[in-house]
Amino acid sequence: MNMSPNKASPTVVHEIGYELKVRDAMNRKIIKVSPETRMSELRPILRSNRIAGIPVMKSEQLVGVICVEDMVNWFTNGAQDCAIKEKMTTDVKILHADEPLVHAVNFLEQYGFFHFPVLDRQNGKLVGVITREDVIRSLLKKLEIDYREEEIRRYRASHIFEDIIADKSFLVFHYYVVGQDFDQAGNCSGRLKKTLRRLGIHPDIARRTAIATYEAEMNIVIYTRTGEIIVKVDTNQIRVEVEDSGPGIPDIERAMQPGYSTAPDWVRELGFGAGMGLNNIRKCADEMNITSTVGMGTRLEITIAIKKRRVSYEVKKSS
Repeated sequence: MNMSPNKASPTVVHEIGYELKVRDAMNRKIIKVSPETRMSELRPILRSNRIAGIPVMKSEQLVGVICVEDMVNWFTNGAQDCAIKEKMTTDVKILHADEPLVHAVNFLEQYGFFHFPVLDRQNGKLVGVITREDVIRSLLKKLEIDYREEEIRRYRASHIFEDIIADKSFLVFHYYVVGQDFDQAGNCSGRLKKTLRRLGIHPDIARRTAIATYEAEMNIVIYTRTGEIIVKVDTNQIRVEVEDSGPGIPDIERAMQPGYSTAPDWVRELGFGAGMGLNNIRKCADEMNITSTVGMGTRLEITIAIKKRRVSYEVKKSS
């Protein structure tokens, strides 16, 4: 099946957001209040700490969030003193420390909040708070580090294909992915991006490859027990082959639709399985082929041109 491409090149922010974790950007200094704290006490706490919101904790359990907007509404409605628990937001949007930072970026865009509590996935304890400023600061720091490392590592690897005497040559990189290991999710694509940059691959090409590979890697982590990623690089293109022994995809055409997901509830609660994986891969790839057999597994082939860009999408289903 041919599909029209929807090319919106991924930005540097998205690239770094896939590589970093929420824990890399969050503020570990936690200012908190109890549900019984009075609203009249809130203003000096916010002002002295220069923050826009505070987690509300009861016996080390997160029960709500109180923010400047809640305080403004309280003032507007007469400012009659009461316990914070009467004005706080109980439907709290949280992030986990081991989620990719891009989830925090998406949360900030989606909900319009300025801050989110960060919990430890294992014990559910509050371990930090992340704000828009924290995200920006961490992105700028990573950009600076990457720039310095790239300057230091400018060596002859960028001419490796010129130095090889052969009619045709290519490099092969092999990565193994373990299912359900969310803490290590993104490790393979992160290492691949660094490898491509050290080979002198253009940053835009390396970025698209890394993001497409990350999404494929996450599909293995979410839906299967194990899988492997093989990357072949030559002078003309980068070819990423992803194969797993998972349940297969019953309806590939439907799976390609943005927002469609078969991820179980527990995966969605972890912040993954939003149904954008294959769609994001399609945006990054010049060619994308999927072959899936229900009950046996899925094979995904992604091609990104280095010199000459071709545009083609093909979906196959094996019965």
